Amino acid sequence: MLHRKSPLSRRAFTVTALSALMASGSALTAGTAAAGGTDRDRRHAAREMRGMWLATVANRDWPSKTGLSARQQRAELLTHLDTAVERRLNTVVFQVRPTADALWPSPHEPWSQVLTGTQGRDPGWDPLDTAVTEAHKRGLHLHAWFNPYRIANHGDLGRLVAAHPARQNPDWVVPYGGRLYYNPGLPEVRAFVQKAMLDAVERYAVDGVHFDDYFYPYPVAGQSFDDDAYDTYGGAFPVRAAWRRDNIDRLIREMAAGIKRIRPTAQFGVSPFGVWRNAATDSRGSDTRAGVQTYDDLHADTRTWVREGWIDYICPQLYWNIGLAAADYAELVPWWAAVAKGSRTRLYLGEALYKAGDPAQPAAWQDPAELSRHLTLAKKHPEVRGHVFFAAKDVAVDRIGAVDRVVVDHYRQPVPPPV
Repeated sequence: MLHRKSPLSRRAFTVTALSALMASGSALTAGTAAAGGTDRDRRHAAREMRGMWLATVANRDWPSKTGLSARQQRAELLTHLDTAVERRLNTVVFQVRPTADALWPSPHEPWSQVLTGTQGRDPGWDPLDTAVTEAHKRGLHLHAWFNPYRIANHGDLGRLVAAHPARQNPDWVVPYGGRLYYNPGLPEVRAFVQKAMLDAVERYAVDGVHFDDYFYPYPVAGQSFDDDAYDTYGGAFPVRAAWRRDNIDRLIREMAAGIKRIRPTAQFGVSPFGVWRNAATDSRGSDTRAGVQTYDDLHADTRTWVREGWIDYICPQLYWNIGLAAADYAELVPWWAAVAKGSRTRLYLGEALYKAGDPAQPAAWQDPAELSRHLTLAKKHPEVRGHVFFAAKDVAVDRIGAVDRVVVDHYRQPVPPPV
C-alpha cells in the first residue's frame, strides 16, 4: 500500500503495463528519455536491481501471524508483490527456508511453523509456487532466500518435529547462544543442506538463490562454538579459523555449481554483513571500526568470493547512515565498488529501510531523504548495480515517506530486473 501522503499516483503502473515493459527494452529507453535522463542514467537503469527482502522468520514480514487460512496467507503474499510493483521495484527476495524448514512441500525438511504455528503441518497450499508464478505475472523476479545452517531460534532439540533431520542426526547439531545450528564443519551436513535447498531450485523457476549473513553464527560473549569436527577434518589447517573459512568457501563453490547445473539462468547471490575486515586488522579492509568482521567472526571470506567470481552478485548489508563514525556508508560504498571492479560479480547494496523513522535510531534516520542520499552517492560508482531494501513490511508502511522519496528521486520509471 502507498503511504497516505504519497505524491505517487496509484494509476502509475498496472500489472499488465509493468509486465509489458519488462519485456521491452525499447520501452525503457523511451521512458527514460521522456523523463529527461542522460545516456548514463539510461545505461545504469537498464541493468539496475531494485529489490526488497520478504522475510518470514518469526513472521517478520509474512505471514502477518501464524494460523491464517491459506486464502488469507495468499492474499497477504500477493499484496506484498503488488506493493513491489507500485514502488517500481523489480525483484523480491523471498525467505523460503528460515530455520531448516520449508515454505514448499520439501521431501527433506518439515513445513515451516511460520505458516500454521505448528512445524510440519501442511498449510494446504504451496507458497513458493505461488510466489514464483505471481511474481512473474507482475514482471518481477523472485529470488529464493535460504539460511543454510540455522536450525532454530531456541535451544531445545525436543521442540522440533520428531521427523526433523536435526533430531534424527543430533550429532550434526551445535547449541550456541540459546539457538541451534547445523555444524558447518561436517561434510555430511554440507551435503544435506545443499540437497535440501537445491530441491527448490530444481522444482521451481526461481530467478535467483540468495544467502544472507548467517554462516557461522555471530559471536556471543563468553561462549564458544563447539565444533570439535576440527580434530577430525581440520588437519590441513594450522588454526581453526582457517578451517572454518574453508568450510564456508566449499559451501559457496559447491552451491554455485549445483545451481548452474540445475538451473543455469538462476543467479546466485549473498548478502553479507557489510564489513569484511577493518583496516586496523587488515590493510585491505575498509576504514571502519565495526565490532563484527565477517572474515574473522562469521568465517565468511566475502571479498574472495567476489574477486574469484564464485557468486553472481553480492549485496552487502550497508545498514549505516552517511557520516557514522564506526561504519560510514560513504566509506563502505567506494570500498565495495573497488572490490567488485574488474570481477564478474555484480554489486548491489543492502539498504536499512527498517531504520527510517524508528525513534530508537540516530537522527539521520529521522530524515526521509537519508535513503535517497544513499542512492545518489552510489550512482557515482558504476560498479554499484542497484539496491535491495529491508524489508517488505517497511516498504509497505513507509513510516516517514523514505520510500516515496526514493521513488520520486530515483525510480520515476520502472526497469526490468537484472539478468
